[in-house]
Amino acid sequence: MPDLAAALQAVLPAGVGVGWADPKATATGLLPGESLPGAVPARLAEFAAGRRAARAALRDLGWSAMAVPMGPDRAPVWPAGLVGSISHSSSRCVAIVSAVHLGLGIDLEPDNPLEPDLWPEVLGAGDSADSGLMAKAVFCAKEAAYKAQYPQSRALFGFEVLRVVMDADLFTATFRRDIPPFPSGFVIAGRIVRAQGHVAALCWLPSQVLKIP
Repeated sequence: MPDLAAALQAVLPAGVGVGWADPKATATGLLPGESLPGAVPARLAEFAAGRRAARAALRDLGWSAMAVPMGPDRAPVWPAGLVGSISHSSSRCVAIVSAVHLGLGIDLEPDNPLEPDLWPEVLGAGDSADSGLMAKAVFCAKEAAYKAQYPQSRALFGFEVLRVVMDADLFTATFRRDIPPFPSGFVIAGRIVRAQGHVAALCWLPSQVLKIP
């Protein structure tokens, strides 16, 4: 299978940096301001890998290494002028960063079927899912789209808010109701990538697609 980072880089637009790290490695490389109080060793290792991946993505953009603390909402606090997204599985951690987009989203999962008992929670009317593998891709797409919109809305909402329609390795995630500043019917487009036993969903919001009050 193709290298996961290279497969992601191949479909991302210009101006997006990609980095990766191993979440099974020792929790090293944290900078001042990056902490996860009370975390068990495995969770701390994942957190540290996410920050190493974020700095690798910054380097990919030509930026210097900077801290990416965790905010009160548990989302990464990116350096001023940047947006980004981090995701991990048990064996891979990836991050994407941009200075020219309103939002980025990535979700990474093992490329296996979504458990049937999760279908009612994840899937709604109009979602493209006729198999467990398709359902997993829809799950990833909704997670990635949520992350992409979050820097603008700062809104928490469930899977039912977005309708995902797949077209091969492309997808659209459409808002079923208003989530200001996103109106009902607003569409976030994205890509599905499969590599190294993983399925990943990627979304990006170009700066011109939304007028922020």
